[in-house]
Amino acid sequence: MNQLTHIDEAGKATMVDVGAKTPTKRSATARAIVCLTPEILQQLSGGELHTPKGSVFQVAIIAGIMAAKRTSDLIPLCHPLGMDNCTIDIRLNEQNEVVITCTAAITAKTGIEMEALVGASIAALTIYDMCKAMSHDIVVKEIMLIEKTGGKNDFRR
Repeated sequence: MNQLTHIDEAGKATMVDVGAKTPTKRSATARAIVCLTPEILQQLSGGELHTPKGSVFQVAIIAGIMAAKRTSDLIPLCHPLGMDNCTIDIRLNEQNEVVITCTAAITAKTGIEMEALVGASIAALTIYDMCKAMSHDIVVKEIMLIEKTGGKNDFRR
């Protein structure tokens, strides 16, 4: 079984020392799903929701990218990283759920999956925030890592 990397031998929280690692190209993709009510979905126009606060999906994309860039400020033991790229895609699936996909990339000594997860999460929460005036019956679900490459092990769901 793998050891927890952020707990030292004495059981104390610790930042992982990546000083001796070689930088490699790394990427991660995370997904979040937002379930909107039929009434909110009826407001879709050209694949976008418009509210008095602005274009919901466009604001969510910007919020997700901004959050991904600030992951180390939000999650205490994450290393501050200067991402090479971060993209967020928002689409409706066949079940009329809003699917948010965040992909982050970097060449570094440590992975970028937390940045992708934070980006997808905050984009989903932004959609909730912008639509809650129409209904509080909005569900954010299935925030998960889809794929990561680079480093010791690759992962794909």
